[in-house]
Amino acid sequence: MLPMGAWAQSMQWEDYDPVSTLSVEQNVLTKAKYAFVDAHGHQRQIGTASAEQIQEIVAAMDAMNMGAMVNLSGGSGEELAQVVRNTELHAPGRIVHFANVDFRQIRSAPNFGEAAAAQLAEDVSSGARGLKIFKSLGMYVTDDTGERVATDDVRLDPIWAKAGELGIPVLIHTADPAQFWLPHDQLNERWFELKERPNRKRQPEPTWEQLIEEQWNVFRKHPGTTFINAHLGWLGNDLESLGALMDELPNMYTELGAVVAELGRQPHTARAWLTKYQDRVLMGKDSWNPSEYHTYFRVLETADEFFPYYRKRHAWWTMYGLELPDEVLRKVYYKNALRIIPGLETSRFPD
Repeated sequence: MLPMGAWAQSMQWEDYDPVSTLSVEQNVLTKAKYAFVDAHGHQRQIGTASAEQIQEIVAAMDAMNMGAMVNLSGGSGEELAQVVRNTELHAPGRIVHFANVDFRQIRSAPNFGEAAAAQLAEDVSSGARGLKIFKSLGMYVTDDTGERVATDDVRLDPIWAKAGELGIPVLIHTADPAQFWLPHDQLNERWFELKERPNRKRQPEPTWEQLIEEQWNVFRKHPGTTFINAHLGWLGNDLESLGALMDELPNMYTELGAVVAELGRQPHTARAWLTKYQDRVLMGKDSWNPSEYHTYFRVLETADEFFPYYRKRHAWWTMYGLELPDEVLRKVYYKNALRIIPGLETSRFPD
């Protein structure tokens, strides 16, 4: 057994987790002020979930005032149809689904883009409310020659055009935080995350800048399609640049999945930015853990100071509340989602 004080002397940095002695007003929220749409959810097993399992999810939604959840992992074809049938049977209107594209088919399917666009139309007929693109596109998908398929590959243009024609949004996750491409050293803000999840360290090529530019090219090429740039486009730490992109691309929206910590460390800048772009930002969480939503409510709604984030590997810093005006909250929580995601049930939202 180590002598008293010896453990503290040998403690590793990532184990340091002091309890704050700051005495300030605290408003721990477990329920959102307004009903909200979680535009970035994942319920990968919900197609085969029982009535009891679905009702458990709905009960957790009700407890936090979540009016509707967008499950981005809807799949395609019969899988998507089964997911829609199951949730509509047991929780009508509460959980809606975005379709997905199997980009691996580009290796063998002739006229892949046209075929995928036709399948997307079928999926929308089956109940899909949008299209979700995972980060595998651009990073890992290869064609039959072994070459990386860029997000702005012309073979994919029919998919983006079809989404615009169908009037559905495309929520697209491209790349990862830029810090995953930086040296894993004492200067890297994501040092702890890369230690805890070493598989997240990225190779130099393709670069973060290249991947992100490919995504932006898609937005530029398809102004008639609504795109939701996931995770604040990985520009939550550079809201000025994100704002410039919003100004350039009126068909681009964004959402808060897994990045509210970026806003919580710059409350003055973030409050001004969200106020300016209040019509273009959607509420989103990403991974399903009901208690973690509470930090979102506290960041967005209160003026609290110096409170912890829920996952240390994402943010070793503390949060500050933005105390957003009510009209901004309403837009972020539900109004923007109701405007761009077709077929959401409106009765659960105040106006």
